Amino acid sequence: MNLRIDHAVTEGTFTLDGETFDVANNVWVVGNDEDCVVIDAPHDIDTIEKLVGERTLLAILLTHAHDDHARFAPELAERFDAPMLLHPGDKKLWALTHGDLEWDADLEDGDAFSIADHELNVIHTPGHSPGSVCYLLRSTTEGEPDQLFSGDTLFEGGPGATGRSYSDRGQIEDSIREKLFSLDDATIVHTGHGPDTTIGAERERAKGDWL
Repeated sequence: MNLRIDHAVTEGTFTLDGETFDVANNVWVVGNDEDCVVIDAPHDIDTIEKLVGERTLLAILLTHAHDDHARFAPELAERFDAPMLLHPGDKKLWALTHGDLEWDADLEDGDAFSIADHELNVIHTPGHSPGSVCYLLRSTTEGEPDQLFSGDTLFEGGPGATGRSYSDRGQIEDSIREKLFSLDDATIVHTGHGPDTTIGAERERAKGDWL
């Protein structure tokens, strides 16, 4: 079956360190006409449900555990009977929102998932949070670029925010430099907030600044 990448924007709040902000989050659903995975579960379950439609939801793949990305993961998991996957480095952040409730399985660097005859690879990119990950969707067609779902690690304009608890600016720069900027320039970056970009564009922006 042909690959589908469905997208929507949801609006809600992000709360950490005693402050709350209004945010708009991207939701990404990757799959075909039969099966799919959801990347992050922000704000609005009904919007995500519409993206999934009648397909089988195989998993909820979290990029990290900030509440604007993971708050509704348990509700989504219950609605679709799908497992929640998270890197264990974000256990403390997860607990801030979900207490003793556990996610279903750990993500580790190098894990791979098969979806729509494509491979989706987990890249651990700590910095925005200790357990932040990106998901690299490998192209199977010559001449077509790979696609990276970067969560809050890399945006159009540079690295994700690191001004709050459990984040580290030097670490996120290292993660991007060593793990993301090694990808092909043409790789499309689908971010957790805001517009798409490419690896090449962000490498150019970083030159003379932090690269």
